[in-house]
Amino acid sequence: MTEIRELDLPGVYEIIPKKFGDERGFFSETFNSDALRAGGIETTFVQDNHSMSSAKGVLRGLHFQLPPYAQDKLVRVVKGSIFDVAIDIRNGSPTFGRWVGLTLSVPKWNQIYVPKGFAHGFVTLEPDTEVIYKVSALYAPEFERSIRFDDPDIGIEWPEDLGTFQLSQKDSDAGWLKDMQTEFTY
Repeated sequence: MTEIRELDLPGVYEIIPKKFGDERGFFSETFNSDALRAGGIETTFVQDNHSMSSAKGVLRGLHFQLPPYAQDKLVRVVKGSIFDVAIDIRNGSPTFGRWVGLTLSVPKWNQIYVPKGFAHGFVTLEPDTEVIYKVSALYAPEFERSIRFDDPDIGIEWPEDLGTFQLSQKDSDAGWLKDMQTEFTY
Protein backbone atom coordinates (compact mmCIF):
# COMPACT_ATOMS: atom_id res chain seq x y z
CA MET A 1 0.00 0.00 0.00
CA THR A 2 1.27 3.46 -0.89
CA GLU A 3 1.88 5.73 2.11
CA ILE A 4 0.67 9.33 1.65
CA ARG A 5 1.22 12.06 4.24
CA GLU A 6 0.51 15.76 4.06
CA LEU A 7 3.50 18.00 4.78
CA ASP A 8 3.48 21.32 6.68
CA LEU A 9 1.84 23.17 3.77
CA PRO A 10 -1.73 22.01 3.09
CA GLY A 11 -1.95 20.30 -0.29
CA VAL A 12 1.72 19.28 -0.48
CA TYR A 13 2.27 15.56 0.15
CA GLU A 14 5.08 13.07 0.59
CA ILE A 15 4.27 9.78 -1.14
CA ILE A 16 6.12 6.54 -0.43
CA PRO A 17 5.20 3.71 -2.78
CA LYS A 18 5.49 0.14 -1.52
CA LYS A 19 8.60 -1.66 -2.75
CA PHE A 20 8.78 -5.45 -3.05
CA GLY A 21 12.22 -7.02 -3.25
CA ASP A 22 13.90 -10.37 -3.40
CA GLU A 23 17.21 -11.82 -4.62
CA ARG A 24 16.35 -10.74 -8.21
CA GLY A 25 15.87 -7.05 -7.37
CA PHE A 26 12.63 -5.18 -6.67
CA PHE A 27 9.24 -4.14 -8.04
CA SER A 28 7.37 -0.94 -7.21
CA GLU A 29 4.20 0.65 -8.49
CA THR A 30 5.46 4.24 -8.58
CA PHE A 31 2.20 5.80 -9.79
CA ASN A 32 -1.36 4.71 -9.14
CA SER A 33 -4.15 7.25 -9.68
CA ASP A 34 -6.56 5.32 -7.42
CA ALA A 35 -4.06 5.33 -4.52
CA LEU A 36 -3.50 9.07 -4.95
CA ARG A 37 -7.24 9.75 -5.12
CA ALA A 38 -7.75 7.70 -1.94
CA GLY A 39 -5.09 9.90 -0.29
CA GLY A 40 -6.87 13.12 -1.32
CA ILE A 41 -4.93 13.89 -4.52
CA GLU A 42 -7.02 14.23 -7.66
CA THR A 43 -5.24 15.21 -10.85
CA THR A 44 -4.60 13.98 -14.36
CA PHE A 45 -1.00 13.94 -15.51
CA VAL A 46 -0.28 14.65 -19.19
CA GLN A 47 3.52 14.79 -19.46
CA ASP A 48 6.57 13.12 -17.91
CA ASN A 49 9.85 15.03 -17.56
CA HIS A 50 13.30 13.58 -16.82
CA SER A 51 16.28 15.70 -15.77
CA MET A 52 19.87 14.68 -15.13
CA SER A 53 22.25 16.92 -13.22
CA SER A 54 25.89 15.98 -13.52
CA ALA A 55 27.13 17.80 -10.43
CA LYS A 56 26.24 18.17 -6.77
CA GLY A 57 24.75 21.63 -6.11
CA VAL A 58 22.79 22.05 -9.34
CA LEU A 59 19.74 24.14 -8.42
CA ARG A 60 16.66 24.08 -10.64
CA GLY A 61 13.87 26.48 -9.75
CA LEU A 62 11.88 28.02 -8.30
CA HIS A 63 9.46 27.45 -11.20
CA PHE A 64 5.73 27.58 -11.85
CA GLN A 65 3.39 28.08 -14.79
CA LEU A 66 0.47 30.51 -14.81
CA PRO A 67 -3.09 29.42 -15.59
CA PRO A 68 -4.37 27.99 -17.86
CA TYR A 69 -1.10 25.99 -17.97
CA ALA A 70 -0.59 25.74 -14.19
CA GLN A 71 0.87 22.37 -13.22
CA ASP A 72 0.47 19.84 -10.45
CA LYS A 73 3.75 17.93 -10.13
CA LEU A 74 4.65 14.48 -8.84
CA VAL A 75 8.43 14.35 -8.39
CA ARG A 76 10.71 11.39 -7.69
CA VAL A 77 14.41 10.56 -7.86
CA VAL A 78 15.64 7.52 -9.80
CA LYS A 79 19.36 8.11 -9.19
CA GLY A 80 21.05 10.18 -6.49
CA SER A 81 19.20 12.58 -4.18
CA ILE A 82 17.76 16.09 -4.05
CA PHE A 83 16.48 18.61 -1.55
CA ASP A 84 13.06 19.50 -2.98
CA VAL A 85 11.11 22.65 -2.11
CA ALA A 86 7.52 23.86 -2.58
CA ILE A 87 6.46 27.48 -1.89
CA ASP A 88 2.86 28.66 -1.49
CA ILE A 89 2.28 31.47 -4.01
CA ARG A 90 -1.53 31.68 -3.72
CA ASN A 91 -2.66 35.23 -3.03
CA GLY A 92 -4.74 35.39 0.17
CA SER A 93 -3.44 32.08 1.49
CA PRO A 94 -2.63 32.01 5.22
CA THR A 95 0.63 30.26 4.24
CA PHE A 96 1.53 32.61 1.33
CA GLY A 97 5.31 32.76 0.88
CA ARG A 98 5.96 29.83 3.23
CA TRP A 99 7.99 26.86 2.05
CA VAL A 100 8.41 23.21 2.85
CA GLY A 101 11.44 21.10 1.97
CA LEU A 102 11.97 17.37 1.71
CA THR A 103 14.94 15.18 0.77
CA LEU A 104 14.02 12.77 -2.02
CA SER A 105 16.35 9.85 -2.64
CA VAL A 106 16.53 6.35 -4.05
CA PRO A 107 16.98 4.71 -0.60
CA LYS A 108 13.94 6.59 0.80
CA TRP A 109 11.95 5.78 -2.37
CA ASN A 110 9.79 8.81 -1.66
CA GLN A 111 8.08 11.35 -3.88
CA ILE A 112 6.61 14.82 -3.42
CA TYR A 113 3.30 16.07 -4.80
CA VAL A 114 3.29 19.83 -5.47
CA PRO A 115 -0.11 21.26 -6.49
CA LYS A 116 -0.97 24.25 -8.67
CA GLY A 117 -0.42 27.51 -6.82
CA PHE A 118 2.99 26.46 -5.51
CA ALA A 119 6.42 27.25 -6.94
CA HIS A 120 8.79 24.30 -7.08
CA GLY A 121 12.54 23.77 -7.14
CA PHE A 122 15.30 21.44 -6.05
CA VAL A 123 19.03 21.19 -5.56
CA THR A 124 21.06 18.05 -6.21
CA LEU A 125 22.79 16.50 -3.20
CA GLU A 126 24.91 14.09 -5.29
CA PRO A 127 26.50 14.09 -8.74
CA ASP A 128 24.71 12.37 -11.62
CA THR A 129 21.28 12.77 -10.03
CA GLU A 130 18.24 11.93 -12.15
CA VAL A 131 14.75 13.24 -11.42
CA ILE A 132 11.50 12.18 -13.07
CA TYR A 133 8.34 14.18 -12.61
CA LYS A 134 4.82 14.03 -13.91
CA VAL A 135 2.96 17.27 -14.67
CA SER A 136 -0.73 17.97 -15.19
CA ALA A 137 -0.31 20.55 -17.99
CA LEU A 138 1.99 20.70 -20.98
CA TYR A 139 5.05 22.93 -20.90
CA ALA A 140 4.14 26.44 -22.05
CA PRO A 141 7.22 28.71 -21.96
CA GLU A 142 5.20 31.92 -22.34
CA PHE A 143 3.35 31.04 -19.09
CA GLU A 144 6.44 29.94 -17.14
CA ARG A 145 7.77 32.11 -14.31
CA SER A 146 10.72 31.83 -11.92
CA ILE A 147 11.33 33.13 -8.41
CA ARG A 148 14.83 33.65 -7.01
CA PHE A 149 16.02 30.68 -4.96
CA ASP A 150 17.48 33.10 -2.38
CA ASP A 151 14.46 35.40 -2.05
CA PRO A 152 14.86 36.81 1.50
CA ASP A 153 11.08 37.07 1.98
CA ILE A 154 10.80 33.30 1.53
CA GLY A 155 13.99 32.37 3.40
CA ILE A 156 14.53 28.83 2.17
CA GLU A 157 17.12 26.99 4.25
CA TRP A 158 19.02 25.19 1.50
CA PRO A 159 21.59 22.57 2.55
CA GLU A 160 24.76 24.42 3.50
CA ASP A 161 27.41 21.89 2.48
CA LEU A 162 26.91 22.26 -1.28
CA GLY A 163 29.17 25.25 -1.97
CA THR A 164 28.12 27.60 -4.74
CA PHE A 165 24.96 26.57 -6.55
CA GLN A 166 25.00 26.00 -10.30
CA LEU A 167 22.07 27.84 -11.90
CA SER A 168 20.72 28.28 -15.42
CA GLN A 169 20.68 31.83 -16.78
CA LYS A 170 16.88 31.83 -16.46
CA ASP A 171 17.10 30.97 -12.75
CA SER A 172 19.89 33.51 -12.16
CA ASP A 173 17.66 36.20 -13.72
CA ALA A 174 14.54 35.22 -11.75
CA GLY A 175 12.62 37.87 -9.83
CA TRP A 176 11.40 38.27 -6.26
CA LEU A 177 8.04 36.87 -5.17
CA LYS A 178 6.86 40.32 -3.94
CA ASP A 179 7.25 41.70 -7.48
CA MET A 180 5.30 38.90 -9.21
CA GLN A 181 1.74 38.57 -10.33
CA THR A 182 1.15 34.89 -9.65
CA GLU A 183 -2.56 34.85 -10.62
CA PHE A 184 -3.25 32.13 -8.03
CA THR A 185 -5.84 32.78 -5.32
CA TYR A 186 -6.54 30.85 -2.18
